[in-house]
Amino acid sequence: MSRVELSGEALATDELRLEFAGEWYSLHPDQVFVIGREGDLRIDDNPYLHRSFLRLQHASGLWWLINDGSRLAATLSDVDGRAQSWLAPGAHVPVVFGHMCLTFAAGSTTYEVYLFSGTAPFLPGGEATTPNTGESTIGAVPLTPSQKLLILALAETRLRRIGSGAVEVPSSSAAAARLGWGLTRFTRKLDNVCDKFDRIGVEGLRGGADGYAVNRRVRLVEYAVTSLLVTAADLPLLDLEAAVNRGSISDGGLR
Repeated sequence: MSRVELSGEALATDELRLEFAGEWYSLHPDQVFVIGREGDLRIDDNPYLHRSFLRLQHASGLWWLINDGSRLAATLSDVDGRAQSWLAPGAHVPVVFGHMCLTFAAGSTTYEVYLFSGTAPFLPGGEATTPNTGESTIGAVPLTPSQKLLILALAETRLRRIGSGAVEVPSSSAAAARLGWGLTRFTRKLDNVCDKFDRIGVEGLRGGADGYAVNRRVRLVEYAVTSLLVTAADLPLLDLEAAVNRGSISDGGLR
């Protein structure tokens, strides 16, 4: 059963519905909806978030997501992991699937908002009823077992709390401790993973901006979860790796 069905209301044509941490919002084509510290969806407890960050409005028969921020980015993805768009400051992207997940980060906190469109140009089977809108199809990225474990350690809280609205991404030291790894080993593998994704065009994993160490962990989690590279079904691997490194069981080749 979908979240819209759980809400008990059917979607009207051109209507857009949002869910954030169990709260529902209905948007109609004559509305402009703002997400930020001030706005229609107000997140006023995070000083790193722009006052007016993201804007949703209807134009040319589609709902559009616009980034009005000056330094924060967002990701809009199909919940089935078929497509993902990176929304830099000043950019805009259409809402083309019936059920999409909007994720963004401010400081070490990530947020997720679910979007439900009454008229989706792209059908569940993947056939488009409108021309290409610039969405990027997500390709398979091979990960070594240790790279997947690293991502899982960073994404664990997010995967256990899907739909909760806001989640803190752990520090490198906390994630390393979860795995039973040393911090030097964890940092080296994090560098390798970020370089791998950067080479295939994933944005937001490199650069010298303030807070880069935090930003790349948050962005890595955002990309891996929304593209289904890691899921909640993978979480038992964390306990297995931790047990191996405590010497409780023999090494099963995860490292």
